[in-house]
Amino acid sequence: MSSRPPSRSVKISADERTGWSSDRPRRDGAPPRPADLTVHCRVLAPTERLRYSPGSLLIVVSASPAEREAFLGRLIEDRASLLSLQKVRSLLRGRVPDGELDARAQELLEAAVLKRLQKRETVVLAAETLAPDERERFLRIAAALRRPRHLIMLETAREQVPAEERTALNALRRALDAGELGREGVQTALRLGGGSAADVKRIVFRSAPRE
Repeated sequence: MSSRPPSRSVKISADERTGWSSDRPRRDGAPPRPADLTVHCRVLAPTERLRYSPGSLLIVVSASPAEREAFLGRLIEDRASLLSLQKVRSLLRGRVPDGELDARAQELLEAAVLKRLQKRETVVLAAETLAPDERERFLRIAAALRRPRHLIMLETAREQVPAEERTALNALRRALDAGELGREGVQTALRLGGGSAADVKRIVFRSAPRE
């Protein structure tokens, strides 16, 4: 009778034991794939008092810069936690060449967000656009540091939405309502429109009291 050939053992290195080919090292010197940020996203209901954990990243988006600034100015007590690209640009204007202003402002904003989150300090970010690409870089910083990540979307009157932003606005609205912003790494999302934004009286960054 023929005997079964001896079995061969194959050693699997530690970085190949995740089971998914997308997690394995890439060949030919290709850069590693970005980490998957997907989490469960809880869609919140509007309330008078919004409570987030200290050291969180809260991103506020709106098609109306004026309404976004008014909302944040009314509700964010710690002004040092409030960051935006516009704020950084204003600090740099006249100090760097105009052609380098946007790139330099983006670089400094990311550094400021990273520094605060590393120190477990809260960051409230006023997003300039509705595009997910703008949010992604900051969500990745927070996710890498295991900091809580939240988003508030402020609705505005249709006539105040530029035509070129309506597609992005509708996509964001649908994703938020369906809880799909978890794909971006957002852990809670809240949509405020009409009177619901005015009904918010406080945003606090404190741990919930123990029962």
